[in-house]
Amino acid sequence: MSDIQITTTQNVNINFKTAELGERILAWFIDAIIKYSYVGLVIWGLDINGRLSEIFKMDDWSIVAIIIMFGFPFIIYTLFSEVFLNGQTIGKRLVKIQVVKIDGFQASFIDFFIRWVMRIVDVNMFNGVVAMVSIGSTKKQQRLGGIASGTAVISKKNKINIDHTILQEIREDYVPTYLSVIKLSDNDVRIVKEYYELSKEKQDKETILKIKEKIINVIGENPVSNSTPIKFIETVLLDYNYFTKNM
Repeated sequence: MSDIQITTTQNVNINFKTAELGERILAWFIDAIIKYSYVGLVIWGLDINGRLSEIFKMDDWSIVAIIIMFGFPFIIYTLFSEVFLNGQTIGKRLVKIQVVKIDGFQASFIDFFIRWVMRIVDVNMFNGVVAMVSIGSTKKQQRLGGIASGTAVISKKNKINIDHTILQEIREDYVPTYLSVIKLSDNDVRIVKEYYELSKEKQDKETILKIKEKIINVIGENPVSNSTPIKFIETVLLDYNYFTKNM
């Protein structure tokens, strides 16, 4: 497992762990069980209705048409799942891994389509050997489909829950100062808090000033008068917690 840094569209760097090969194989195995269970149910359903034997008596084109019709969900399972489950199949969701764009943008249908098409080479040919070699030899542990689409598979098993890093105690009578903090995301606030606490501990005033400017650029509000950089950042963190708590 290696680190992968993704820069969000708001220029915030977020570090993730790439999914381990074992996790990806387990997710693939779960998805395979789902797909072949579907095939089994289709065959059983046709057989129990006495139509399976009738199908094989049809002409070749009719047989091909029926195979395509019932096989279509099997074929597009991975593509359909990743498009509508935000980079996850059922297997990936259970194993807690996800496909993401390494440039910080939202993965598009084209990205998932490229990954899906490249599975022919990566996974289906040579029993997945190509995928395993590619994952083991690339810096971001990408198979060829990931390289071609600019995506990678990350682990979502964070040892520290995001709530543990951004939530703070707020008084019941607390009044927020900066209304535009809602432009920030949970990941933005997590990164701000982590770097702020490290910088404050090391008395790194230069980094604290950079954090302050970064926040101003995102929320579009300047600090109130007589507010120090430290006071500004701490107020922003409290304001964000206030709004998210009351959403």
